[in-house]
Amino acid sequence: MRSMIFLALFFTSLCSLAEEIKPFTSDGCSAFPDGTFAQKDLWLSCCTLHDYAYWQGGTYEQRLIADKALQHCVESVGEPAIATLMLAGVRVGGSPYIPTKFRWGYGWSYPRFYQALTESEKIQIKPFKEEIDNFFKRF
Repeated sequence: MRSMIFLALFFTSLCSLAEEIKPFTSDGCSAFPDGTFAQKDLWLSCCTLHDYAYWQGGTYEQRLIADKALQHCVESVGEPAIATLMLAGVRVGGSPYIPTKFRWGYGWSYPRFYQALTESEKIQIKPFKEEIDNFFKRF
């Protein structure tokens, strides 16, 4: 009985600790080229902004919006076939359930999975929020 109470208190205290997001990093288009042979960084900015969204994480719906925005961004640089291929790649490879360095919510400790950001978490990502929001409004 005492063990059960200890475990309950231990896990409750872990959940109540506010986590800090790690500094933003981007590896470009992860396991995909950043552009064509002729234009090596053609869609790199699309991937970097997509990484901002993945870094912060959030709900399933927010991830879907981020992935569709990536697709539209790559289409807008004249590469619709590449855009479709990239969308398929991020939908499979960006899952928050796989502990990769490019998963949904990679700025937080694993496991994070899908969850809305709390008010204190939103404060942490605020310096990046305007840029992310402007990116998504374009598509």
